[in-house]
Amino acid sequence: MYFYKLREDFLNFFKERGHTIVPSSSLIPDDPSVLLTTAGMQQFKRYYTGELNPFSDFGSARTASIQKCFRTSDIEEVGDNTHLTFFEMLGNFSFGPVGEDDPKNFGKEGYFKRAAIGWGFELVTQVLKIDPAKIFVTVFGGDKEIPFDEESFKIWSQEIGLPKERIKLGSREDNFWGPTGSEGPCGPTTEIYVASDENQALQGKGVEVWNIVFNEFYKNKSGEYKKLENPGIDTGAGYERLLTVLEKVESVFETSAFLPLVEVIKKMAPSLSLKELRVLADHIRGAIFLIADGVEPSNKEAGYVLRRLLRRIIAIKVKNDIHEDIFQLGYEEVKKLFGDIYPEVKDKEKIINVWQTEFFKFETAISRGIKELTKYQTISGKDAFYLYETFGLPFELIKELAPPQAVKNLSFQDFEEEFKKHQEISRAGVQKKFGGHGLILDTGELKAETQEDLKKVLALHTATHLLQWALRKVLGDQIRQMGSDINPERLRFDFNFGRKLTEEELKKIEDLVNEQIKKDLPVYFKEMPKKEAEKIALSFFKEKYPDIVKVYFIGSEKSGGVISAEFCGGPHVNSTKEIGSFKIIKEESVGKGVRRIRATVEF
Repeated sequence: MYFYKLREDFLNFFKERGHTIVPSSSLIPDDPSVLLTTAGMQQFKRYYTGELNPFSDFGSARTASIQKCFRTSDIEEVGDNTHLTFFEMLGNFSFGPVGEDDPKNFGKEGYFKRAAIGWGFELVTQVLKIDPAKIFVTVFGGDKEIPFDEESFKIWSQEIGLPKERIKLGSREDNFWGPTGSEGPCGPTTEIYVASDENQALQGKGVEVWNIVFNEFYKNKSGEYKKLENPGIDTGAGYERLLTVLEKVESVFETSAFLPLVEVIKKMAPSLSLKELRVLADHIRGAIFLIADGVEPSNKEAGYVLRRLLRRIIAIKVKNDIHEDIFQLGYEEVKKLFGDIYPEVKDKEKIINVWQTEFFKFETAISRGIKELTKYQTISGKDAFYLYETFGLPFELIKELAPPQAVKNLSFQDFEEEFKKHQEISRAGVQKKFGGHGLILDTGELKAETQEDLKKVLALHTATHLLQWALRKVLGDQIRQMGSDINPERLRFDFNFGRKLTEEELKKIEDLVNEQIKKDLPVYFKEMPKKEAEKIALSFFKEKYPDIVKVYFIGSEKSGGVISAEFCGGPHVNSTKEIGSFKIIKEESVGKGVRRIRATVEF
């Protein structure tokens, strides 16, 4: 089965060539600029910018990984031969500075175009045994800002020996990777495609299996492109797409990564359309990995993505009158296939509980909504919003499940306009209820509508800082925040740690926090330059802070010393005594090397 062999072949190939193998990071990134992990390079972003040193962390400027990824932009495309929400990405990376750029150099220093292209072609043709005659490639053809990538063209034609007619010139849209924000590392790309035969290769028709980004420029805020002193390599290869080529099948759903799951679904519901079958397979698999990494259904951000997947599964289940628990049976297949690779998917209780809670919450409403849809000859934006508000049917499900004629003229803009009208009416109601002030606190992370809410979220926010201090005290200074979320009911705090905490450790952490609460320590902030603050305070998401930052302190010289100093926008309580009492309610895994604590406070 290529499913396991491809992993071994890829990782062994790059390990032999001086790369440190790095485990996949969580689907929940520690980068606040992105919703979910969408590419293999995301966990290495700070090595490209120079914030972190690859030699001190990996012993090499070269790494390789197989990364879990999730792309929300492809949800509507799921059902064709190639698009997925959750997928895996093979990647090899170099962070510079560049040493001898030669595919025969098996050292530890950085490399660039010659080694990256040489190894990509060698792996694809000699290790994976793909016929070189079926291969064509693309390189960046240049535009008014960035020149033609002549160096890559010459490597492919003169060193690799690929005929020039099988080297296609691509546009900026196809062969240039831009920075994720307004500025950052970027550069041209070269891609390897596999065609069905030699004639198709000449015509440039095939499946992309390998994509190398040459990070050789830095785009600054003014839009100028400057050459980087230490260029880097970011290779990405879609795991499932490569499997389609190696296993000689037409779609990713026919590969060994999907077939066991697809067969189980088909057996339970043989009348499903091909698209519905594929959507179920993709969404069940994707939802399992999101839940395993700690995402919970909600109406915002990653939680909304998960809820969208789960509701679509429920809708297809109800529409096709599937009586078996299709998610749970699908879960067993996913666990068999991925459990030894990603142990987090073995947490059956957590994953099935999330599914069942969402299913029981929405099954009846969605059933009624689907029935209601059949009554419409045409659906307006106002109708679509009514169906969403009353039955929980998202816009995309309405478009998918309604009779085609009824939604022929329905656009998302129509729906969105009705949604905005509703928000304005709701906001006016809240303002009336709370004396014209609406939300009395809204920082993005913290929201409060009432004075009671405000009291709770401020206490929980300060308790989060104390929790981090206690974790580092009990588990060591290597502990770092990986994410947090606070509402009036509880705090949720994610941190890096490789195992389940013992009952004794949890009790000690809880006791330490409560001890500091009882001491009635002062809580206050100082504003200072970011560089100065970095010397005295904890900061795990430095890039989101401005040049002048707030540092929140807990404790003072009078109270026996500062116990906590962190970058934070606030607000907080004035003293720890205002927190009340602190109670840990749950500790769990949310992915490899990431744990989560949920806690509450009582006054």
